[in-house]
Amino acid sequence: MENRIELTTPISDEIIKNLKAGDMAYISGTIYTGRDAAHKKMCELLAKGEPMPFDFEGATIYYAGPCPAKPGTPIGSVGPTTSGRMDLYSPQLIAKGLKVMIGKGLRNKEVIDAIVEHSGIYFAAIGGAAALMGKSVISAEVIAFEELGTEAIRRLVVKNLPVIVAIDSQGKNMYEEGRKNYEL
Repeated sequence: MENRIELTTPISDEIIKNLKAGDMAYISGTIYTGRDAAHKKMCELLAKGEPMPFDFEGATIYYAGPCPAKPGTPIGSVGPTTSGRMDLYSPQLIAKGLKVMIGKGLRNKEVIDAIVEHSGIYFAAIGGAAALMGKSVISAEVIAFEELGTEAIRRLVVKNLPVIVAIDSQGKNMYEEGRKNYEL
């Protein structure tokens, strides 16, 4: 049986440093959604010296644009967005304290270098399982950039959101390791 890793936000540097690429974890607590349009706006706020929509310290951002909630539910499907769409903005936000990211797919060298330099971590969520991911959400509210619609930043409270460590704080990359296993 797997060693069940349960994480509660905010996630400390000590915990981040102990997680390894390939570890399966379950996140509970407050996380934030944000995709490329929200990342662009956050970088614009940084350039103006204005505050971020949420405190980055130990915070977790989930690259997702949730579907509208059905009656009686806090949110609709909430699957991960391709993380490469945030790569242009992520190094700048990581340098300002954002360390914990959830998405799907590969990250570029600049993002991986920023993760290593600032002891960050990148989790992969289960692509194609948006309805399942939505069941982990207890509550949801828009906190910034409401004009972006589904891409607005939302504060979610989650319980046991399933994720896998894709890139750990040492830069070990599950995607690269997986490829090596199948090279001829």
